[in-house]
Amino acid sequence: MTATNRILIIVTNSDLFEKVGYRTGLWLSELVEFWDVAEEAGYKMDIVSPSGGKVPLDPESLLITEMGEAIGLKGRLSRRYEDKAFMNLLDNTLKVSDVDPAGYDAIYMAGGHGVMFDFPKSVSLAKLTARFYESGKIVSAACHGPCGLLEVKLSDGTYLVNGKEVTGFSWKEEKLANRDEAVPFNLEEELQKRGGRYSKAMMPFGSHVVEDGLLITAQNPRSTKNVAHAVVRKLKELKEVDSLPKEMFL
Repeated sequence: MTATNRILIIVTNSDLFEKVGYRTGLWLSELVEFWDVAEEAGYKMDIVSPSGGKVPLDPESLLITEMGEAIGLKGRLSRRYEDKAFMNLLDNTLKVSDVDPAGYDAIYMAGGHGVMFDFPKSVSLAKLTARFYESGKIVSAACHGPCGLLEVKLSDGTYLVNGKEVTGFSWKEEKLANRDEAVPFNLEEELQKRGGRYSKAMMPFGSHVVEDGLLITAQNPRSTKNVAHAVVRKLKELKEVDSLPKEMFL
């Protein structure tokens, strides 16, 4: 694999819980925290979505920003939210179907409940993810982002997650968030139905990241920085292997 030093980030276009009408969208911290870690490690990133165009933000994901401002504190999330150039990246994203995997080293699927309504339905996303994985590139996702893995099948017809260690937002966390009646399915259960070897943190909302070769997944928003560090670390490992003399593998 020839390194490009670029990571592709996938975000949602969905802004409503279809059954109940609550607003939803991208969970902003799952973009910002991953972006900051990868950027500091020297990676460039592009943001795309299933349908292209504007990306909605989950209103609840902005509460951290508002609370910080109320007490006079401004963290990275607040600064990014006030960064017009950064936020403009979410105004007119390219479509997943327009992406060439050759231009990237890894793919990262950010969460927010919105992904539950468009990620699994996107044939283009499923095909793109399979191409990344079968090209020896990293596939990663956080929180509800693993919804984008549910319909990914490899060339042999098996699900990508089949037999793999994997995680994602747990059903217990869904209940504690009072969204169990609003979501279209149980992500924890659906990953297991496809053969995923699902695991979760001992306590709900605790950080939990799972690595299985090129597949790296994280359970919830608190896990975002850790999954970003895991992706950066894995990319470094792949570069080191790629730089070794080919004679070593003969």
